[in-house]
Amino acid sequence: MEREAVYNVNSEVGRLEAVLLHRPGKELERLTPQYLEELLFDDIPWLGRIREEHDMFARTLESRGCRVYYYDKLLTEIFESEEVRRELVEELVKFTRINALREGKAIGEYLLSCSPEELTGIVIAGLHKNEVDLLGVERSLSYYVTDDYPFYINPLPNLYFTRDPGAVIGKGLSINSMRTPARNRESLLLSYIHRYRFGGESSARWYDYTLPDPIEGGDMLVLSPSVLAVGCSARTSAQAIEVLAKNLIHGPSSVKEVLVLQIPFRRAYMHLDTVFTMVDRDKFIIFPEIRESVKVFRITGRGGEDGSLVIRPEENLEKALCESLNLDGVSLIASGGGDRITAAREQWNDSTNTLAIAPGTVVTYRRNTASNDTLRENGIEVVEIEGSELVRGRGGPRCMSMPLRRADL
Repeated sequence: MEREAVYNVNSEVGRLEAVLLHRPGKELERLTPQYLEELLFDDIPWLGRIREEHDMFARTLESRGCRVYYYDKLLTEIFESEEVRRELVEELVKFTRINALREGKAIGEYLLSCSPEELTGIVIAGLHKNEVDLLGVERSLSYYVTDDYPFYINPLPNLYFTRDPGAVIGKGLSINSMRTPARNRESLLLSYIHRYRFGGESSARWYDYTLPDPIEGGDMLVLSPSVLAVGCSARTSAQAIEVLAKNLIHGPSSVKEVLVLQIPFRRAYMHLDTVFTMVDRDKFIIFPEIRESVKVFRITGRGGEDGSLVIRPEENLEKALCESLNLDGVSLIASGGGDRITAAREQWNDSTNTLAIAPGTVVTYRRNTASNDTLRENGIEVVEIEGSELVRGRGGPRCMSMPLRRADL
């Protein structure tokens, strides 16, 4: 199986050359009202329309010279290997605790009998109880006690937000430990793509999904080759940030410091990139409500070989960015044109969740008119896409993309 050395991300705004996406599929049709909260959705998207909008997003990236990779196609290719299929099934039944069920062996055998395409469908869309023939197989007590719950393996409706399970930093990868059970299998799938398609064992691994402390990609912004910003948020813990910082600063990376931006721990904000993203070398868009409340800390390495860290609070976000990026000044562009009501309404529709595809060029949702106009007034080229259904999962263009390679600035 041929591997590609694709990883190279040393900034947020370098020209986007390769990206990992997931086209929404059958997993969204398995959302029902009673399980929306558990699966992190507020509403049920219309699959036909959400796929049209996602296809438009992908075509927009391709039209700008970006190569698009898809989860399902990569996994199906990887699963052509019987050895890899067996490895995945063994790990999957442990990861989902199917192996603890009396019927676990029969389910594992069923998974091994699937074709590469069928197995890909199951690991993404889940395994419904009525999809496995268990005639004559003794069932576990939990089968009867939770008989109203329809799945042996949960669907992954959030997978089209490919930003969160992993983040390329430099030429290495962080495979993230997700905060919620609804999403933790996404990182498992990414680990197979990393091992058997892109990275292999030779690529640096900055974080691993098996670690206990949660960290998610929506909280990671690669500001420059030497500076990473990480949001301490409802989804990313302080403990995980320290582990990541230590691995980067004292490991084989060019990162010398990590800026920690602590934002309010609310679902409405969720990740740093729902309130703050980089749109040019010296320009950022920010949800004005958090501008004064965000707390900033700088993590650097201590001299010597003990691998310890120095953590110090910063006076404010603007000064910290200027110092880290060696700039005389930065522009913090207020979303919604700075109007409190407009900014709040558009932030709910991910106005600040912009995806930079080149310096000063970003992809946004068309619906956020005030924020888009404000970006243009500040010299930013705005490439708009439709998002009436995509936004129902509470994420924007940045959330829906995992950059694999950007041109260096």
